[in-house]
Amino acid sequence: MSVKGMHGRILKLALPSILANITVPLVGMADTAIAGHLGHASFVGGVAVGTMLFDLLYWNFSFLRVGTGGLAAQAYGRRDYRAAAMIFQRGFVTSMICALAVWALQWLVVQAAFLVIDCTDQVRELARTYFNIRIWAAPATLAMFMFKGWFIGMQDTVRPMVIDIFVNVANIAASILFAIKTPLGYSGVAWGTVLAQYSGLALSVILLVSGYRHIFKGVRVGESMRGGSLSSFFKMNGNLFIRSACIISVYIGFTTISARFGDELLAAGSILMKLLMIFSFFIDGFAYAGEALSGRYVGEGRYDCFRDAVRKIFAWGAGISVLFLFVYWFAGRPLLHVMTGDAVVIELAMDYMPWLMLMPFLGCAAFIWDGVFVGATDTRPVRDSMILAAVGFFVIYYAGIAAFGIPAGGLLEDAVTVAADGSVAARREAWLGIHILCGAYFVHLMARSLYMTLLYKSLVRKKFS
Repeated sequence: MSVKGMHGRILKLALPSILANITVPLVGMADTAIAGHLGHASFVGGVAVGTMLFDLLYWNFSFLRVGTGGLAAQAYGRRDYRAAAMIFQRGFVTSMICALAVWALQWLVVQAAFLVIDCTDQVRELARTYFNIRIWAAPATLAMFMFKGWFIGMQDTVRPMVIDIFVNVANIAASILFAIKTPLGYSGVAWGTVLAQYSGLALSVILLVSGYRHIFKGVRVGESMRGGSLSSFFKMNGNLFIRSACIISVYIGFTTISARFGDELLAAGSILMKLLMIFSFFIDGFAYAGEALSGRYVGEGRYDCFRDAVRKIFAWGAGISVLFLFVYWFAGRPLLHVMTGDAVVIELAMDYMPWLMLMPFLGCAAFIWDGVFVGATDTRPVRDSMILAAVGFFVIYYAGIAAFGIPAGGLLEDAVTVAADGSVAARREAWLGIHILCGAYFVHLMARSLYMTLLYKSLVRKKFS
């Protein structure tokens, strides 16, 4: 294939994913906004901690999407559609096994999580309520991870777009309906998600059958779950499992540490992370394109196309980063008002907005390299970069608070007080602690980006020598 039309090929893959991903942060924003307008800041904190508990479970299984996508892309590049069908079957069976494991471990996860999460009793109970309802959607959620990865690997980002938009719009509508228009109230946010997830799984099956039924003829599940290919599948996904666990540790660390400083700072921190996710889901569109194209060109043995795709995807990523600098600069406060009506939370979040504006520049390379390396099924550097980044995050945070004499443990419920005139006065420990936390997150992104940049030439030698 000529490299002349590479920009068009990248956009053909990236734009449907971006359109779908735009609705993903809207779900989190809608859940947070609904909770933020139901009453006290503890409702926002309950959603934040409840969501974190699911991340603790589900992000460990993100290899169902990532690993399946890389393997399917290489099978597509080789034009080996029988192998692609076997990869799908392997991924689906694995997703069901994982869902059963999630159900079996749910009580232990919640109990263990609250041994380390410092938050108020009210937030804890709200989070537990949210978790106990949403857990019933586990089979649908994990299966859709795999469906999305497989479709992307097959160079098809339109079907994942349709599924994501459908699920996320249904989630928003159902959550609003159940939380505001029925007596369910806060619990309705979680029930809306359960309904949307199973509806999305049904649609995924319909789209698979309508477009790919022919490649599954004669391919048996028992055959897919045997042989050396199965061993390679689990070896690769083992690396991705470790990578996901490290990502979770950073995300949970951020939320848990924020919770130490009281409900208002927890709400501010969770809202800022939601706003950062808007950027991440834009850049993920190009990371998905990198995964699909790098896997395809490795399968085809086309280094010229591979190199050109990587360069052009990074050019698009840089443009997205500049765009979001201006979005956060000019629209930061209006976005905060959409997320919550609590004036204290808004002012606290504005104190840390400069960090949010810096994140896209470092996050860009980390996201894109993940896609390129996973598509090439070279998952060891992806794993190692995230281990280094997670260690860096915690080292920087705890070294920083030690340097300024901030206590390392305990719940500081009085970290923020509201003066009589409505202005916000943050205690020194809270103000410095959250800035140090943001700096640690900044370092974790930088570590991921630099590590994989240094290993890119090694990837090329392994796959194209």
